[in-house]
Amino acid sequence: MSLNYQTILVAIDGSTESELALQKAFKLAKRDEAKLVIAYVIDNRTSASIEHYDRTLTEQTEKFGVDLLKQYLHAAVEAGIKDVETVLEYGSPKVKIPRDIAKSFHADLIVAGATGINAVERLFIGSVSENITRRAKCDVLIVRKP
Repeated sequence: MSLNYQTILVAIDGSTESELALQKAFKLAKRDEAKLVIAYVIDNRTSASIEHYDRTLTEQTEKFGVDLLKQYLHAAVEAGIKDVETVLEYGSPKVKIPRDIAKSFHADLIVAGATGINAVERLFIGSVSENITRRAKCDVLIVRKP
């Protein structure tokens, strides 16, 4: 059994926590000479009713995701990562990241930032990182603020 990762999937959303996760994923990908997959998931379930009346919210969210992925792709290349891909998906990040994206890229590690939601929100809806940990079929690393 190898202790090195072959494919590392990092979930990003533009938050400070996801940027910390990205930096950790960079280090691991370089160390293991692993493929890095940077994923941004647009949660279109919450904006579906608004989108019916005004598509600009979805367009802005998509543009933000595309721009963020381009920026992080460039940063990964600058950091010396040789094999890097980006992916933009629609749906629930809680499901898409651990089930669909990780499976399609054969990820053996998912890296995600810890969320900043409070205890009440976590009780009722659960955090994305918590759901990724529960649903993933591979190792998961949750990165917290120092």
